[in-house]
Amino acid sequence: MTVRRVMGIETEYGISVPGDPTANPMLLSGSVVNAYGSRRGPRAGRASWDYEDEMPLRDARGFEIDRQHADASQLTDEEDPTLANIVLTNGARLYVDHAHPEYSSPEVTSPRAAVRWDRAGERIMLESVRRLASVPGTAGVNLYKNNTDGKGASYGTHENYLMPRATPFSDISRHLIPFFVARQVMCGAGRVGIGQDSETSGFQIAQRSDFFEVEVGLETTLKRPIINTRDEPHAVADLYRRLHVIIGDANQCDVASLLKMGATSLVLAMIEDHALTIDLSVRKPVATLHAVSHDPSLQTLVELRDGRTMTAVQLLWAYFEQADAYLQARHAGAIDADTAEVMSRWSSVLTKLERDPMECAREIDWVAKLTLLQGYRDRDGLEWSDHRLKAIDIQWSDVRPEKGLFHRLLQRGRIESLVEDGAVEAAVINPPEDTRAYFRGRCLEKYPAEIAAASWDSVIFDVPGQTALQRVPMLEPLRGTREGVGDLIDRSPDASTLLQELAAAGR
Repeated sequence: MTVRRVMGIETEYGISVPGDPTANPMLLSGSVVNAYGSRRGPRAGRASWDYEDEMPLRDARGFEIDRQHADASQLTDEEDPTLANIVLTNGARLYVDHAHPEYSSPEVTSPRAAVRWDRAGERIMLESVRRLASVPGTAGVNLYKNNTDGKGASYGTHENYLMPRATPFSDISRHLIPFFVARQVMCGAGRVGIGQDSETSGFQIAQRSDFFEVEVGLETTLKRPIINTRDEPHAVADLYRRLHVIIGDANQCDVASLLKMGATSLVLAMIEDHALTIDLSVRKPVATLHAVSHDPSLQTLVELRDGRTMTAVQLLWAYFEQADAYLQARHAGAIDADTAEVMSRWSSVLTKLERDPMECAREIDWVAKLTLLQGYRDRDGLEWSDHRLKAIDIQWSDVRPEKGLFHRLLQRGRIESLVEDGAVEAAVINPPEDTRAYFRGRCLEKYPAEIAAASWDSVIFDVPGQTALQRVPMLEPLRGTREGVGDLIDRSPDASTLLQELAAAGR
């Protein structure tokens, strides 16, 4: 096993209207989605989302919540015709979720590809902002790739990892909780303010940490858990589970995003292979999660259940050392390039964080942001409670290159980029070629008027002359690739021919 597996990132974007704090976020988010959806013109077709196979109330611990007792925010399988919801030619989903525009990336198979198609989402949101700003007589909207408005509201960036169903969920929880408690020092986005409402002045490492209240649970907006138990595989249920991770921040630094996905995938590989031999369980993990986030000096001690104490960086070193031994034992040092890149970056970042966190200003979001904020504090003598610092925090994540402070640093070469702009622009339109996202995206690009709906595991065709809709299931995430269906799509001039070819080929 390596870092490679089917994975993806979902990001809800912060939204506002300049000068109008009372603007309706649901309507605003819908306008963002529709603005991008209209870019191809009225004759392009607008595939809706297929909700048939969604199961948001099924719990990985072996039960299902009664719909009557579920919070409304959990009922993500109920279609709301008033909310914008479209599927894109790059295989992604763009829709309104909890009053925020959300970009859910297509399925990819490597951390670097996850970075690429996540950044494609930033470009898509930017195009929506620019299209809305060009409408005469409107104030437009601002979008932010962040996770909190600093006033008590939090919105998510979720990761998804395909895993074997045979892996006991109790093993996943036991080994991932301490990893997630510590992971934020590599992957946190940084935030001005302590506490959900930012009631205490200061700077902390992660934007999401203060909003987590329990260790394990099904909810994503109430009593948020470190380990989310939603059992909605979007694949063959007997073979796979989709680990739905809700505790990460929205990263803009490529290196941090790569490490978030890559290191987590490696830890999952060790869990699947029963290769984690050292118990690193943390005493009081929720309180420790908060405490680690509140200490940018990285000196806070994490107490393990066996009585040992170590810093979050030392805890991550313990995972890294087990991963290194695991890869040496399983692959004798002959690892693929993706895994080698993650291991090299992981070691380098931990070394710098241990020596002086500020050395990671080109690689890690919270360090880059803190460096900038500290410069303003030193220049103007600002306290952490100063409203100007909170404004800078928000402006940091503005998707507009001419406004967003992160983008300014990136343009000046002060942030390291791993994916070239051309590759990101291509990912805005084109799907990954090595997952079922290829079939979904190519069909939407070539036969837009004949696609009635789509989801992660199906495409539904509305073929002229057919009395019923035609559903093509895609329960195997690694089928429907360019290698498998590329030639077939290329030679099929319409959806009817494609379906006939699929039937003839037994696909």
